[in-house]
Amino acid sequence: MKKLKIAIQKSGRLNSDSLRILKDCGININNGRDQLSATATNFPLELLFLRNGDIPKYLHDGVVDLAIVGENLLVEKGEDLPIIEKLGFSKCKVSVAIPKTENYTGIQDLQDKKIATSYPNTVKKFLADKGINANLHIISGSVEIAPNIGLADAIVDIVSSGNTLFKNNLKEVEKILTSESVLTASPGLGDEKQKTVDELHFRMKSVLRSKNSKYVLMNAPNDQVKKITEILPGMRSPTVLPLAEEGWSSIHSVINEETFWEVIGKLKENGAEGILVCPIEKMVL
Repeated sequence: MKKLKIAIQKSGRLNSDSLRILKDCGININNGRDQLSATATNFPLELLFLRNGDIPKYLHDGVVDLAIVGENLLVEKGEDLPIIEKLGFSKCKVSVAIPKTENYTGIQDLQDKKIATSYPNTVKKFLADKGINANLHIISGSVEIAPNIGLADAIVDIVSSGNTLFKNNLKEVEKILTSESVLTASPGLGDEKQKTVDELHFRMKSVLRSKNSKYVLMNAPNDQVKKITEILPGMRSPTVLPLAEEGWSSIHSVINEETFWEVIGKLKENGAEGILVCPIEKMVL
C-alpha cells in the first residue's frame, strides 16, 4: 500500500481523540512531545500536526492526503472537500451568542449589528440566507470577550459545553450548524493511495460500529425464542444455542446503543432472563 500523509490538529481535544481512533484501528504511532510529525510503525501512514485553520489549504494543495478535522472547518474553508466518514467525537455547535442582559426576539435583532467571529464565511452565508445585513469583525482567538470590551454586539463561535459563554456573561440565541470530527481527503488522490485510504476507512468503520453497539447474551424459554428473535435487530439474525436445562436456549445478538434500553425492556417483557451486556472492541462486516 502507498504511504499516506494525514493531518491532525496539533493540540487540544481533537488531537487526542484523533490519535485515539488511529490507535483503536491498530495503528502504532511513535510521537514524542512537541513533535511536528510522526510515523506509524505498522501501517503506511505519516502524521503531520498542524494548525487547525491551515489544514484545508494543505489538503487543497496536496501537501497532505487525509485529515481529521471538525466538520465546521470544512463549512468555513473546505466545502469542496469530501467527508469520507463522520467520526462521532469532538461534537459542537457554531452559534450566535449575545450578552445575557440583552433581550432577543429573533434573527431580525441582528440587523445592522456588529458581530465578532472567527468564521466569516459561515456567518456571511447564514446571514444572507436569513436576509440580514450585519457588520463582521474577524477575530482569531478569544472571540467571546468582544462584547465585553465594546467591540461587538454579538459573537459567532464554537459552543461545546457552554461554559465559556457562561463565564463571559453571554447566552446562545441562534444555532447556525452542528459539527463533529470527520475524515476528509485531498482532491488529488491517485489509485494507489486510494487503496490505503480504503483500508484505513474500513478499519475506522469497524471501530465506530463497535462504539455504537453492545453484545448481549440472554436465556429464554424455547416457546419465547421466536418472539425474542423478532425483537432483536442483530447484524443478520441472532444466534440461538440450546442450554443444558431442557426447554431453554441462549440467545446472542448485537443491540444499537441508541435503542438499547427500549429493546432490553421488550426482551424482559417477552421472557428473556439473565441478560448479559458486553462491550465490543471491533465489529467487522
